[in-house]
Amino acid sequence: VQLVESGGGLVQTGGSLRLSCAASGITLDDYSIHWFRQAPGKEREGISCMRSTDHSTYFEDPVKGRFGMSSDNAKNTVYLQMDHLQPEDTAVYYCAADYSYFCAGYGPWSTVPREYGMDYWGKGTQVTVSS
Repeated sequence: VQLVESGGGLVQTGGSLRLSCAASGITLDDYSIHWFRQAPGKEREGISCMRSTDHSTYFEDPVKGRFGMSSDNAKNTVYLQMDHLQPEDTAVYYCAADYSYFCAGYGPWSTVPREYGMDYWGKGTQVTVSS
């Protein structure tokens, strides 16, 4: 099983990027897909999730209203659309797949520990936002 992130890069403040999370060995539609990020000197944090059952999405406050998630089942790929990027969005971005019907750590499941439930992780893609 592999999750491969792509689409990262260097962008100016206010710009946009679309990250991809492509899977092999699993069908992403069977999993709730999470995006995490880790900024230099900081702990990894979860920022968004797409639920497996109905593709509903959840976002943490720092990215809410600026980021969106979508999926393409034919390509077995999930996307993170990032708009209005800010320097504080600079981080390595990871996708992770959780074989569950809910988004751990979000919404009704906010008390469910997030990171430890992930079944598969990608290796990350760097996003750098210049001021």
